[in-house]
Amino acid sequence: MAFVIALSGKGGTGKTSIAALTVRYIKEKRQGPILAVDADSNSCLNEALGVEAHTTIGHLREESLRTIRAGAERPGGMSMEQLFDYQVQQSVIEAKGFDLMVMGRPEGPGCYCAANNIIRKYTDRFSETYPYVVIDNEAGMEHLSRKTTHNVDLLLIVSDPTVKGIQTAKRINNLVDELNLSVKERILIINRVSGNEGGELTDYAGGLGLKVTGLIPNDGNIFEFDLQGKPIIALPAGSPAVQAVFGILDSLKIP
Repeated sequence: MAFVIALSGKGGTGKTSIAALTVRYIKEKRQGPILAVDADSNSCLNEALGVEAHTTIGHLREESLRTIRAGAERPGGMSMEQLFDYQVQQSVIEAKGFDLMVMGRPEGPGCYCAANNIIRKYTDRFSETYPYVVIDNEAGMEHLSRKTTHNVDLLLIVSDPTVKGIQTAKRINNLVDELNLSVKERILIINRVSGNEGGELTDYAGGLGLKVTGLIPNDGNIFEFDLQGKPIIALPAGSPAVQAVFGILDSLKIP
């Protein structure tokens, strides 16, 4: 079974950048292979990883629904479930050292429950063939309440350097307990720290019963890479964010 790392936190904390650097860490230090899962409806992990997403789970689901409504003939007499299973496996993007599965945004109205269920199903299935899985979840706590994040070895709760971010982290931590989710270890990371606020927020988090495992400094390289459309995974090895993320993951002794 895979060692599963999931990321959670409010919007704008830099979860996707940290997810991409986590994939890079495992690729360089553990030599995968890795399944990266973009479970955010606003898909952008592929950009951080420098690969093109040619289709998404949400898009495939909409296509399947249209096929059913139209009564269209399916190739080889396959059932709809068999066809969809084949399409999902074909949608996995293969890259050097990792593969990527993207949820995406369903085109029709309604909630994302079906797409989330599909992500959960195939993440569970693929976890049997990959030694590592990294899941970049959508902002907030919806993925927890829908149990997209479950059977997780390590949950990285990411906060920006604000009280609101820490408060959201506390709610996420509480929700894991309330839903009795299978999460073996959870840690809090404060991202984009630029001054002395890291110490103050660490103390504030401690008062809420949260232990901050690491601080990631505000890294101008990330801004420059975003501005130029370069993938975050390709940041220089000496970049402050790369060194901080690698240091945190080193301390966690990932198998």
